[in-house]
Amino acid sequence: MKLVKTKDAVGCVLCHDMTQIIPGQKKGPVFKKGHIVQEKDIPVLLSIGKENLYVWENKKGFLHENDAAKILCDICMKDSSDMRASEPSEGKIEIFAEKKGVLKINSKALFKLNNIGQMMVATIHGNLPVNVGDKIAGTRIIPLVIEEKKMRRAVRIVGREPLLKIIPFAHKNAAIVTTGSEIKKGLIKDAFGATLKSKLMEYEVNVIGQVFPGDDLEEIKKEILSFADAGADLILCTGGMSVDPDDRTPAAIKACGAKIVSYGAPVLPGAMFLLSYLRRGKKMIPVLGLPGCVMYAARTIFDLCLPRLLCEERLSAKELSSFGEGGLCHGCKECRYPNCGFGSVARGLR
Repeated sequence: MKLVKTKDAVGCVLCHDMTQIIPGQKKGPVFKKGHIVQEKDIPVLLSIGKENLYVWENKKGFLHENDAAKILCDICMKDSSDMRASEPSEGKIEIFAEKKGVLKINSKALFKLNNIGQMMVATIHGNLPVNVGDKIAGTRIIPLVIEEKKMRRAVRIVGREPLLKIIPFAHKNAAIVTTGSEIKKGLIKDAFGATLKSKLMEYEVNVIGQVFPGDDLEEIKKEILSFADAGADLILCTGGMSVDPDDRTPAAIKACGAKIVSYGAPVLPGAMFLLSYLRRGKKMIPVLGLPGCVMYAARTIFDLCLPRLLCEERLSAKELSSFGEGGLCHGCKECRYPNCGFGSVARGLR
């Protein structure tokens, strides 16, 4: 910092907030730290008793907070058109989604960056869906000036790829195979179909059909393969997922030739979830076995997996295992998902 006379301060950057007090009307900063003094500001500064000012002294090897904030923003999003950034203010920049999709975060790099000191990036949880306009990150340079070498270190830590990415949803065709002899015989009305169609509609997924093969393993297998040949990108098998001997869904999925990734997941609701992939030419079709909770619970394992599958992400058994931390839904009366802890955990730090 250096001390200058206020009348000579045009073009200088303030190092402190300038407080103005008007009794009964106002008490607060008339100019904030980092403000660049303009000619019209001089009378105002003099009126609040500021004959002299501490201003930023431009020193080699240091950057002003707003200039450094732009570097931090570039680290986060590079030149991606999937996000937009606010103008820097007091070393702060906010980042917003410009496209619907799943937010991906380089968790390891984020941790290392925040461990440098004098700078920070705070994000929402990754691997969750975002909509256009959602605030996804906020950045801040802590001091008024920061060493250039620290910013260079931050750039090196993250590397060429941006810290944040939004993977857009691909247009998908889904099919529903609803098992259960009681539904096929009309003894009870299917409630799964309407629930799934509503959830799929959130992502503009086209449902190409729903069938009711009962509990016959060969019939279930035939319907799954038929939908796969008809162009389904996602096949949802509902019901028949318990250990009851009449529940044939997992066996039928396996009989199709689908590779079972996991039968069971550390998520409540959704422990009896099954994830598999069925190959058709070069295409790998996710075939899911959905437990009954998907029909009545507001959010389940299905909601954690669906957006990522619609981004054509291949989920592994290891990934599903990591859902255990954050995988307990509280079943709140007013569901706030994804703005809650369900399914939200920083992965990849261990």
